[in-house]
Amino acid sequence: MADKDARGKSGKGGKRGRTRLRELLRVPGGEPVDLASYDTGSVPVGPGKKSAGKAATARMGEDLAGLQERLFAASTAGDRRRVLLVLQGMDTSGKGGTIKHVIGFCNPSGCRVRAFQAPTAEERAHPFLWRVEQALPNPGELGIFDRSHYEDVLVARVRELAPRDEIERRYDQINRFEKSLAADGTTVIKCFLHISYEEQRRRLVKRLDRPDKHWKFSPSDIDDRALWPAFQEAYTIALERCSTSYAPWYVIPSDHKWYRNWAVGRLLLEHLRELDPRYPKPDFDVAQCRRRLLAQ
Repeated sequence: MADKDARGKSGKGGKRGRTRLRELLRVPGGEPVDLASYDTGSVPVGPGKKSAGKAATARMGEDLAGLQERLFAASTAGDRRRVLLVLQGMDTSGKGGTIKHVIGFCNPSGCRVRAFQAPTAEERAHPFLWRVEQALPNPGELGIFDRSHYEDVLVARVRELAPRDEIERRYDQINRFEKSLAADGTTVIKCFLHISYEEQRRRLVKRLDRPDKHWKFSPSDIDDRALWPAFQEAYTIALERCSTSYAPWYVIPSDHKWYRNWAVGRLLLEHLRELDPRYPKPDFDVAQCRRRLLAQ
């Protein structure tokens, strides 16, 4: 049966409507990136309205859960494949919300979620990739990074936390690292949750207007907005330098939270379907075990 969620707004055919989301949102490797040309409020393909988007996301939940279970089950028979979903974006872009509304469909026992904050003293004593290596998913697991090793070429670049020549070396180190992950059976899906300057203001104001959201706000958030152009430049460089065939970047229009959730869920679903993990065959006589059980 055709997957309606992959079609365009009209729900009809057409070349664009049949294009996989990963092809539409993928950042071409080795080409200049102009983030200003990406419409953060666009709905380029898929459900065109909030109600339809939420319904479509809910529908894909069963498929996501089933494929994740099959991936985990396959690992018990020696399948080394695993998936790493990297979520990056400006404050309020919705990294935590995406985890809640998309990864929430999956069995927690097969997921490994890690939120990267400012490095600890122990982490600073090691090379920058060390703490990331400790959090990688095991075979059969779905790993989710809320921020990631890219903080060391984003925040570190904007705030000048490391010498510029050191930051320049890190792009190549990241590419080699991600290539080694892919060679070892890790499917790397990197999503930049792209929001506008105006949308971030609206979300920060909402945090101030709601007492139950005050804990998510810091006065420094206002100061950080002055660094918006520098962060956009840092993201542009990271996308240009580190979108590769083995670990591409995807730019997710994220002004609409419902579309962000659908798009990330859809990307994850497309990759899991391509992996097509299978339940392992039993190493025992099923029929005999059934007869023994019924005879008790």
